[in-house]
Amino acid sequence: MLRIAVQAKGRLFEETMSLLTESGIKLESGKRLLLLPARNFPLEVLFLRDDDIPQTVADGVADIGIVGENEYAEKKKNAVITKRLGFSKCRLSLAIPKEIEYPGILWFNGKVIATSYPEILKDFLAEHNVSSDIHVITGSVEVAPNIGLSDAIFDIVSSGGTLVTNHLKEVEVLMKSEALLISHPGLSAEKQAILDELLFRIESVQMAEDKKYVLMNVPTENIDKIIEVLPGMKSPTIMPLAKEGWNSLHAVIDEKQFWDIIGKIKALGAEGILVIPIEKMIL
Repeated sequence: MLRIAVQAKGRLFEETMSLLTESGIKLESGKRLLLLPARNFPLEVLFLRDDDIPQTVADGVADIGIVGENEYAEKKKNAVITKRLGFSKCRLSLAIPKEIEYPGILWFNGKVIATSYPEILKDFLAEHNVSSDIHVITGSVEVAPNIGLSDAIFDIVSSGGTLVTNHLKEVEVLMKSEALLISHPGLSAEKQAILDELLFRIESVQMAEDKKYVLMNVPTENIDKIIEVLPGMKSPTIMPLAKEGWNSLHAVIDEKQFWDIIGKIKALGAEGILVIPIEKMIL
């Protein structure tokens, strides 16, 4: 049995649960227990505060965990980054009141900075030879300048809307963060085998993201030109149709390129185009 620590609530919790579900992991619905076993896979889910996950994995209480890179960097625990998951993206930034003119990093000399991430901030300030007073806050860091607790803040930024609401502006981005799958450095062979299977499932789900399976009828004379336009993984599937001079062509297209590609292949005579979403991709 493999134990995975995940955040108990919030956006990272929702995206983690969605990933596990897409990976075929079935948990008891409607139950909010501290420890929840899967029904169809040798995995149990341990629900924790996000800042407790690195320590829990490093200590071996959980074998693996899904945590924000910001918390992993802040805690500096002995856990291995096994996979970057690409969701729950944000950044850690310094922000100051918007009416202040910002001349550069030396502005922070002698200033008070409120943050929930003192270790990351200390390392950054030391690297730039800046001496600031770090005021550690858990909770609503962004209100600190408005109530006189600090001159600036160092906090997570996603859209930037919270900064605008509190009359702050982002002036330095110290790091970018995303969800990480971390693991205990001393997993047994049995647990490593379970983790490898879980990683295989996760990668199959992620590989299918933003991909479309496209079927179309194409004139035989333009097949080579259409293949040049299509960015298939290897090469498209081509099958002759009953109507002479026509073929059925199947390919996988990245959604970001979709409309540009469709326009080009229509100009080359493709018709009867059918677009199908992909749930999983296994190479």
